[in-house]
Amino acid sequence: MAASGFEGFEKRLELHFFGDDNDPAVTTMGLRLLDFESLENVLRVVQCTVVSAVGNHFFDAYVLSESSLFVYPTKIIIKTCGTTQLLKSIRPLIHLAKNLGLTICGCRYTRGTFIFPKSQPFPHINFKQEVIYIEENLPSNLCFRKASVMPSKNPSYSWHVFSSSSDNGAHFSDGEFTVEVCMTELDRVLARKFFKTGGDSAAKEMTELTGIGNINPRALICDFVFDPCGYSMNGVDGDRYSTIHVTPEDGFSYASFEYVGSVYDDQDDIVETLKKAVQVFKPATVSVSTTSHRREVWTRVAHAMEPLGLKCRSFAMDEFPTAGTVVFQTFTAARRK
Repeated sequence: MAASGFEGFEKRLELHFFGDDNDPAVTTMGLRLLDFESLENVLRVVQCTVVSAVGNHFFDAYVLSESSLFVYPTKIIIKTCGTTQLLKSIRPLIHLAKNLGLTICGCRYTRGTFIFPKSQPFPHINFKQEVIYIEENLPSNLCFRKASVMPSKNPSYSWHVFSSSSDNGAHFSDGEFTVEVCMTELDRVLARKFFKTGGDSAAKEMTELTGIGNINPRALICDFVFDPCGYSMNGVDGDRYSTIHVTPEDGFSYASFEYVGSVYDDQDDIVETLKKAVQVFKPATVSVSTTSHRREVWTRVAHAMEPLGLKCRSFAMDEFPTAGTVVFQTFTAARRK
């Protein structure tokens, strides 16, 4: 807990690995072979724990005391909020993967601008320090590197990106995209729905009551409610995940929504998914980061926001070696009721 309030804005780390394609254990299980104790040891360094988990044929999804963890055979994604020390997971994860015969080939780190930056511990004191720490803990073979702060008209909503790769980026799927949505100043009435009132079924009831369960009806949802308030969920849909985290306290209310999709999906699905997610919270300000090799994704973001009364205030685009194009857009409510 930060001294002046809980830090909702997450730090997100994505690591990619490769191994012997002729080894079925690597291609089918890979990082999923890591035992739970090893994962818990890494999370202890980060300063968070697992509170709920679900998995399917493709990957394992963990709800954490501070956000989420996703483990695929050759990819791992950790997203943590609060005053966690996410980047301290890089070195132990590389070591654990090496013991499984896997070598790191890609790294991507993203985050917004912290609400309470002075409460962040090392190595998250500032973005320059974060980049230095990442580079010190990555092997030299990840030679394609770039760090960037993508601006907006409001300096409180800049987007920070670090990307590195060892090759031509084959590990980043050409048709896959990631959308990261950060929402602040949530509607007060809707935010109150994320205060715990029930017992063991509180999470399921919250998922249904708020409309979160309707964002992707196909997804298997693993949800968790915090005491006295706060909510997290991971959605599992085939080989794709979605995740939502909510800090509802007035004065620093925040919610995030992230999901993975394909440019080959129906483009209207992108619009409808974003609209449903944002309507759950009706925030005054929304920032959306899309990472993709195709332009179809970010052009759809405005189509989702405008019908909700959200106007695009800033747009930034940057190319990252092998990882694709990152587009960062901010929106604010044209009229707040």
